[in-house]
Amino acid sequence: MLQVVDFQIELANILAYWRTHAPDETHGGFLGKIDNENQACSTAPKGAVLHARIMWTFAAAHNHQASPENLAVARRAYEYIVTRFLDDEHGGVYWSVDFHGQPLDTKKQIYALAFTIYGLAEYHRASGDEKALEHAQELFRTIEAYSFDPAEGGYLEAFARGWQPLGDLRLSAKDANEKKTMNTHLHLVEAYTNLYREWPNVDLRHQLKALLLDFTDHIIDSKTDHLILFLDEHWRPRPDAISYGHDIEAAWLLLEAAEVLHEPGLIAYFQQTAVQLAQAAAEGLAPDGGLSYELHPNGHYDADRHWWVQAEAVVGFYNAYQVSGDPQFRAQSEGAWRFIQQHILDKQHGEWFWGVHADHSLMANEDKAGFWKCPYHNGRACLEMLRRLAA
Repeated sequence: MLQVVDFQIELANILAYWRTHAPDETHGGFLGKIDNENQACSTAPKGAVLHARIMWTFAAAHNHQASPENLAVARRAYEYIVTRFLDDEHGGVYWSVDFHGQPLDTKKQIYALAFTIYGLAEYHRASGDEKALEHAQELFRTIEAYSFDPAEGGYLEAFARGWQPLGDLRLSAKDANEKKTMNTHLHLVEAYTNLYREWPNVDLRHQLKALLLDFTDHIIDSKTDHLILFLDEHWRPRPDAISYGHDIEAAWLLLEAAEVLHEPGLIAYFQQTAVQLAQAAAEGLAPDGGLSYELHPNGHYDADRHWWVQAEAVVGFYNAYQVSGDPQFRAQSEGAWRFIQQHILDKQHGEWFWGVHADHSLMANEDKAGFWKCPYHNGRACLEMLRRLAA
């Protein structure tokens, strides 16, 4: 069952974990690495995405229910981003800094700029700090100046510090080295949507609508309703895995963008899209309710159950239920939440495990906090379900 009280309790647990374990009281900001037993690596590099996601999560929690304690954590992330990650000389944000807060990897990954906008807009809503909104607006203009492709549409993936071309564009070692990716475009949709709530600018509106069309025209495979993960600068697909987690995450994020734009035609279209993407994602569901990670081009399933995929499944399938009224989607959302409760929650050390294998054994050598492990997917899933169940 999907009950408000369960999501209230889990959200409180997530926030308490990050308030307690994540702040770096020696060097500022937040620790770059915490292992499964909550042992911190005080010398680990610190990522822009980690800090931006912490800023968003705690600002969003404060916006859901006012809490000076949560707002203070969001402010800590904001101040560290402004002083350590923003590149005052060339614009944008560094990908990482060392544990002292000095620039480490200075490439301009548009994905990181998007998440910083996402967090800044939420923090502006929480704090009323106009400077936060100004930083978000400047990052939007920077992305449009350097990353937007005026000839083909869409956004190029990454650049060197001074916005020169970059040989290795990848977010991580597992990614294809392509100039356009689904992942960056999806999180630009997310960032621009949140910024538009705070700043209904005509140029921002135009670019957000164009991003939605990028998905309909290029990124959603019309034959399968799965997302195409990697494309070249001319939108030619580069065959790769099917990512069930991104399918179900996009199902609700694209509709959210259309709703924020308040265009009935777009809303109706992306309601249909939300259902189609959810149906496609459901191909990765296992009998235990967990959602598998990927299907590789050779037909091999990566049946690991990553924490973020399960979090997005709860929201995305419930969103499809809200749109369609089909009780199967609600059952799939309930199944994903039950799987989380049984296998993903770390009831001893707190927070969520990175994931489990198909046999429910723990994925080894993964962290509770790091470049990718943040309170954003699970915290947001709780916030979204609280909002949706109360509607």
